[in-house]
Amino acid sequence: MKLTWFGHACFKVDFGSHKILIDPFLTGNEKFTESGHTLDEVINGVNYVVLTHGHDDHVGDTIDICKKTGATLIATFELAMYLNTQGVENIDLTNTGGTVDYKEFKVSFVNALHSSATFVDDKPVYLGPACGVILTSDQQKTLYHMGDTDIFSDMALIHEIYKPDIGLVPIGDRFTMGAKTASLACKKFFNFKTVIPCHYGTFPIIDQDASKFIAEMQSEIVLVPKIGQEIEL
Repeated sequence: MKLTWFGHACFKVDFGSHKILIDPFLTGNEKFTESGHTLDEVINGVNYVVLTHGHDDHVGDTIDICKKTGATLIATFELAMYLNTQGVENIDLTNTGGTVDYKEFKVSFVNALHSSATFVDDKPVYLGPACGVILTSDQQKTLYHMGDTDIFSDMALIHEIYKPDIGLVPIGDRFTMGAKTASLACKKFFNFKTVIPCHYGTFPIIDQDASKFIAEMQSEIVLVPKIGQEIEL
């Protein structure tokens, strides 16, 4: 598995011949400019877009990416159907607890403690539950993108069912877990081999770096990749 972080909660995952973008907030993401990549470079060859929830800083460029590449959007029912009305043609509907099998990999949606909506004409539009995403493959390690979430005790069940090796963990505080609760979640509920912090440094009102999380974890399993750097896991 090859993984690239593009700032905030956006990751590109290469599963063999499949290229998956999770929460592709690129345009308007100042951290993405540090990656040295253009939008066209990032989306080249992408055939799946996976969304954890419907906030703008996670949906990001989904509509344009799916239009340009023909990529299949994998998202909860309400979110996928809404984006279908906005021009995304190829959608695959799912929801919490469900697993979709794409032969080379599987996508499962699990709970997250967060909200999910957008605004149309200054009115909120409900876009289904916020979720975490599990990517599994017979030939690869199991990856868990937590999405935006607080800590919750049923994380123990997520570990029991899926046994994720890699955790993509929001640590920025205010809208998600902060360093202390994110560290507690990782250590209390999971047996991760690698933990990659995300959802920080993008906006002034969230934590600007991963230093507090690293200090709380005190573990060599924490990996803070350079934005735009492809890593092998």
